[in-house]
Amino acid sequence: MMRSDEVKKGYQRAPNRSLLRSLGVSDREMELPYIGIANAWNDIVPGHTHLRMLAQKIREGVAAAGGVPFEFGVIGICDGVAMGHEGMRYSLPSRENIADSVELMVEAHRFDGVVLLGTCDKIVPGMLMAAARCNIPAIMVTGGAMLPGYLEGRDLSLIDVFEGVGKVAAGTMSERDLVTLECAAMPGCGSCQGLYTANTMACMTEAMGMSLPGCAAIPAVDAAKLRLARESGERVMTLVKEGTCPRDIITRASLENAIRVDMALGGSTNTVLHLMAIASEAEVDLSLDSFRRIGEQIPHLCHMQPSGPHSMQALHRSGGIPAVLKALESSLAEALTVSGKQIREIARDAEIPARGIIRSASDPISPAGGLRILFGSLAPAGSVIKSAAVREEMWRHTGPARVFDGEQEAMKAILSREVQEGDVLVIRYEGPRGAPGMPEMLSPTSAIVGLGYSKVALVTDGRFSGGTRGPCIGHVAPEAAAGGPIGLVRDGDRIAIDLHSRTLDLQVDPGELERRRAHWSPRARPLKGVLARYAAMVGQADRGAVLERR
Repeated sequence: MMRSDEVKKGYQRAPNRSLLRSLGVSDREMELPYIGIANAWNDIVPGHTHLRMLAQKIREGVAAAGGVPFEFGVIGICDGVAMGHEGMRYSLPSRENIADSVELMVEAHRFDGVVLLGTCDKIVPGMLMAAARCNIPAIMVTGGAMLPGYLEGRDLSLIDVFEGVGKVAAGTMSERDLVTLECAAMPGCGSCQGLYTANTMACMTEAMGMSLPGCAAIPAVDAAKLRLARESGERVMTLVKEGTCPRDIITRASLENAIRVDMALGGSTNTVLHLMAIASEAEVDLSLDSFRRIGEQIPHLCHMQPSGPHSMQALHRSGGIPAVLKALESSLAEALTVSGKQIREIARDAEIPARGIIRSASDPISPAGGLRILFGSLAPAGSVIKSAAVREEMWRHTGPARVFDGEQEAMKAILSREVQEGDVLVIRYEGPRGAPGMPEMLSPTSAIVGLGYSKVALVTDGRFSGGTRGPCIGHVAPEAAAGGPIGLVRDGDRIAIDLHSRTLDLQVDPGELERRRAHWSPRARPLKGVLARYAAMVGQADRGAVLERR
């Protein structure tokens, strides 16, 4: 019996069938599996503006393979448009909303399977959370990256524009030149060009086996993406017939394979939040320890934007994620994928071009993985840094704290050149509960780079865009609003960062910290609506900032 039979079988379901007939469903189609297509199309997110075309190919594939496609909408927030203002507080909470909306549609309409179509940060992890939660046959299609921009002989991405703001503030770029850069950087549809969070999550989806081989790196405008969308529509029907469900694929082994690829690529720090959230929905025990342990084992193999020169288009031309898997083959755990192949079979069959950007494990960019988990007296429950984007001379740094209760306060100080080389900027009350919503801080990190600072570190209980580069440590847990030590830091306190030993310490006597705590109370922010509900329910970053079930 199909799940959809609950909607369409028996004389009691005559009213339900009547509604289906009003949609044009035929007698023959009443006997077929019903497949939901969760489409995050909208025309405010560049990564989503082309998804209608991909959805049509998915529909064709479902119908050709003997299913009936039903498409429904899912929201999506563009982090770049939301960046640097109050709108960014709504980005991470949207992940939970997306997961809930997919669950609501899948369960209410008793779909037999679902194809998840999205591109950008929060949308892809939210959809995967729903897939694990509902656990019906599912496949993910990620929409692909934007082509690089171009200006005066060099490729561009969105990060060039963000860093241009700092250059204007420093007087090294004119506002007119910034407008020229702004107009050249983003040539069309697709997610931002480098290995930022959207593209990192596409890579993680393929590496954990939830999308077909090659899906992650195919550019948004490439016809291969249309063909893969069609194949995904066909493939979901096989998953339905075989009864293969997301929890058969999203396992500890597959999630740790995703972490291995993450370390090899030097992906976004946001994957730590999202992979743990997906694991939570799949009822898999995944913690920061997995990231720490795997980061010590897997080398950094691809020098991707923003820390390196290579775009997602370059990764596609170098064989995409299958080629990365081949470079990591001996380290991979065996795991099933939606293609029906085991992950190591995909790795064995892949080819790495002679001229490409993927280094071998014997000749890595760095023997250490691209992300590091730091613990210490400032982050007792952990913190995260994209070590692949940190220059070697800043792997160890001790400096005086400059404390800001919020991103906007810090941004004003940075742009007015009130920051000194050697400072450790502390931006707090930007965590999951305190912000709320744990906003990304691409504006201050890009301004620091654009202004030419080379020895300024940043520490926050908020998080960073995948486009951030430099010694920027996020996800400090516990956050200030939850009573973490970051809430007790004062201007001038010494903070020690050591990426070699993976430590983040506040060099203040414990007795002094206890005296400060006696007079401390969390900063309160007036809230309403979604953010009030989110702040009341969200957990800490070291567990994925998921909503706690009480």
